[in-house]
Amino acid sequence: MTGRLDGKVGAITGGTRGIGRAIAEAFLTEGAKVVVNGRSPEKGTRALEEMAAGEMADFYEGSVTDQAVVEGLVDFTVERFGQLDVMVLNAGGVRDTAPVVDLTDEEWQFELDLNLNHVFRGTRSALRHMVPRGWGRIIAISSIEGKHGKPNIAGYTANKHAINGFVKSAAREVGVHGVTINAICPGLVVTDMVHERAGRAQGLSGVDELITLYTENTALKRPVTVGEIAAFAVHLASEAGAGFSGGTVSLDAGDAHY
Repeated sequence: MTGRLDGKVGAITGGTRGIGRAIAEAFLTEGAKVVVNGRSPEKGTRALEEMAAGEMADFYEGSVTDQAVVEGLVDFTVERFGQLDVMVLNAGGVRDTAPVVDLTDEEWQFELDLNLNHVFRGTRSALRHMVPRGWGRIIAISSIEGKHGKPNIAGYTANKHAINGFVKSAAREVGVHGVTINAICPGLVVTDMVHERAGRAQGLSGVDELITLYTENTALKRPVTVGEIAAFAVHLASEAGAGFSGGTVSLDAGDAHY
């Protein structure tokens, strides 16, 4: 433990597995207290047990597609630990894949609530606590798909582009109050979710073909790891990240598409 987040409190949406879980563990290692959010109480309980953080961590149940859950996570964190210093808006993903001509209004709205609206609502709620205190860090987990795009995931891609624009604008509003807002844009990260849904949108055969597609034009020729994403989140959340705001940082193993 180096203590870069000693005395800080973080809340993480989608924090029971994958990137969110790795960020939670990294924050705890650096001395922060954390509240992780997720839809499954069973996964939440298991995550807390496996992190073995004791009174340093807690769980808040619910889907971020519900506005009350996003706002409730912020309120719960403040009630539980007395403050909120770092808000990580990590939940998101692709539920439905289809050409634009076949996307339904319900599918489009779900993508908006999951990927974009939850970032807006979480940021708004967090700022109400951070601005009066004169310190805060908001980190949205976006995607390299927010900088280019692939077929059959137009909803996801549109929302990630919107998150990147939202971060740039919101950061300019609150910088004078000591609050930074940034987005991390990962390339391919092979999480359990990727294994569950590998290649569905592109009609691929599985994880190996997906890795080849997403990494053949990168500098490192490999996926990014959850640990690499978490390490950068710690940097942004710490005092070392104080001078960086409004950024949309690509952690994509050196993608050559842009």
